[in-house]
Amino acid sequence: QVQLVESGGGLVEAGGSLRLSCAASGRTFSSYDMGWFRQAPGKERELVGLISRSGVSTSYSDSVKGRFTVSRDNAKNTVYLQMNSLKAEDAAVYYCAARASAYSGFNSWGQGTQVTVSS
Repeated sequence: QVQLVESGGGLVEAGGSLRLSCAASGRTFSSYDMGWFRQAPGKERELVGLISRSGVSTSYSDSVKGRFTVSRDNAKNTVYLQMNSLKAEDAAVYYCAARASAYSGFNSWGQGTQVTVSS
């Protein structure tokens, strides 16, 4: 497993942008696919973006497609979530998570970072 620490959350106006970062410990970061999830009060946790271990492949939920971008820097053991054109409904606690393979599930999680969007 890897240890994950998110940062970059905060308060932003609707239409604004934020970039979240997730720093991983350990020397095997490039062995993990990375996901960004979010959970709003009273709602289920949602996978919003996924990036393959090489960074070549990404996928997004329909709710954020075209507005959010996941990227990673394996040399820095960091994955990013660039969020543009933020909406009130994007407000949530955002988590990064790691999985060793598509079959293993996400078994390493960060503590989360709060994103608040004012309208």
